[in-house]
Amino acid sequence: MGRDVPSVSFSREDRRRYRDKVKLSLDVLAGMLRESRFECDRPRMGMEIELNLVDSRGEPAMKNAEVLAAIAEPDWATELGQFNVEINVPPQVLSGEGSRLLEESVRLRLNRARERAARVGGQLMLVGILPTLRESDVSEATLSANPRYKLLNEQIFAARGEDLHLMIEGVERLDTYADSITPEAACTSVQLHLQVSPETFADHWNAAQVIAGPQVAVAANSPFLFGKELWRETRISLFEQATDTRPEELKAQGVRPRVWFGERWITSVFDLFEENVRYFPALLPLCDEEDPRRVLDEGGVPELHELRLHNGTVYRWNRPVYDVSEGIPHLRVENRVLPAGPTVADIAANAAFYYGLMRVLPAAGRPVWTRMSFAAAEDNLRNAARYGLDARLYWPGLGEVPAAELILRRLLPMAYHGLDLWEVDPVQRDRLLGIIERRCVTGRTGADWQVRAARAFGGDHEALRRMTLRYLQHMHTNEPVHTWGI
Repeated sequence: MGRDVPSVSFSREDRRRYRDKVKLSLDVLAGMLRESRFECDRPRMGMEIELNLVDSRGEPAMKNAEVLAAIAEPDWATELGQFNVEINVPPQVLSGEGSRLLEESVRLRLNRARERAARVGGQLMLVGILPTLRESDVSEATLSANPRYKLLNEQIFAARGEDLHLMIEGVERLDTYADSITPEAACTSVQLHLQVSPETFADHWNAAQVIAGPQVAVAANSPFLFGKELWRETRISLFEQATDTRPEELKAQGVRPRVWFGERWITSVFDLFEENVRYFPALLPLCDEEDPRRVLDEGGVPELHELRLHNGTVYRWNRPVYDVSEGIPHLRVENRVLPAGPTVADIAANAAFYYGLMRVLPAAGRPVWTRMSFAAAEDNLRNAARYGLDARLYWPGLGEVPAAELILRRLLPMAYHGLDLWEVDPVQRDRLLGIIERRCVTGRTGADWQVRAARAFGGDHEALRRMTLRYLQHMHTNEPVHTWGI
């Protein structure tokens, strides 16, 4: 969840002071890494889920303030658009019954929120991009009231100096312009967190980059944007373009985008934080009163406010996170490639697949990232986003193979072994990874179901509206998407 910020304007002095504080925080982080001042004995998993709000007709409902007031729970928060909300699921272990308890906890929270949201005319929908969203629904007027979003909007457009150009070539072609960052709000995701030690962070991040493509292929759930059928996971391209601070000239010069896969395998978590500071100017140059070096020298744990805020405005698909919990610092890999939905069961299956692989791949004797180029991993993500399970993905020892074949032959056995190492209850292991297997065998992801349903209903906006209402009916059953009929 993003940090709240006040409504302010920034001076040149603000920016200079902020840069100095960020660099100081980076130096302090380097010292903490050398001295191993991090919790790493209790690896835990956490989750954030973004949702859309719709009305009784399946159209966007600009009601997040009213819905959040009705829900009245601290783990719910605003997101960028007035048709978005977010739930933060407390971290826990996966061993034993942990995966079942996590899923039940999410369902309980969502069911309780659903009842309360209905009182103010809102329904919650788990989907990567709301199918009924129109261009007229994403303007500065539909940004959430939180000053953070207004500031982000102002700063991104100040950096760009021109409107956003959104262009996606898919089944159909989208070519349009936007005068605010609100199109980003169309992207609703599930973010998976894994706490790791500083010593193993690089291996975990590299592994997460390797599996980003297969993750997206098997979980794709965002085929429509502004009434057009585009990619199977259109959210990937949309998010990259809707948060781009670069005009065409800076792109041509090779300036890095703020939504970024990266450009190399890493050897330390410090590589990522240092790149963020070196390549990206501040969007929100807000300084805290903390002197992190003094706090560290006095035996305390610095919050590193400026470094964390800056890190939160660089949107890596796998992002490093520094955080402090109960006075103890820790590091997390935040996996951001997955769309929301279609059901809680599907989300739990996607999480099990990820966490299973993340238990095995980082510990391999000959890591997979030493046998493939970084560019190949990025190409896998692009191909998976465009074609879903129909994509062809590269894997060392196999070459370029269909995504479903790669997952079934190579990755699912690893995920089963990984969940065994996490000591996940075998019944839950088999149920959740069985969902991934059946998606691959049937070819039915959330994106596939949406496309088939929309075409069956006629293919126009009315078809998308009817499909959205049918989707909601299926979603509430919690039956995995590969079992859905039209």
